Amino acid sequence: MNIAEVSRATGLPAKTIRYYEDIGLITPARQENGYRVFRDTDQHKLAFLARARSLGFGIDACRDLLTLYTDQDRASADVKAIAQEHLSEIDSKIAALQSMRDTLGELVDACAGDNRPDCPILKDLARQ
Repeated sequence: MNIAEVSRATGLPAKTIRYYEDIGLITPARQENGYRVFRDTDQHKLAFLARARSLGFGIDACRDLLTLYTDQDRASADVKAIAQEHLSEIDSKIAALQSMRDTLGELVDACAGDNRPDCPILKDLARQ
């Protein structure tokens, strides 16, 4: 199958597929004319990568997960460790976003939002 077909099948843009090839995540075969030929295994790896990326895994983690996926002697503990690390990162980001939301919410509540020039939001942003 060609890049357009594998793109449709996986939902990944052709540019992303080329990037994954450039960084060595996939290695499609090449015809004599240089065109890529994607095998079913390439399509499966691309779908795997698309799902992992949709869960927010970074490229390095995707590389590690793909390596573990293809290793029949893997330990599930290795996979779990990668997922647990990512889950901890997500929890940290959620906590940071909640803190930002709480602070901004307090500032919005403190602002009268009327015609007066006094604004606690601007005062807070300008504070050092």
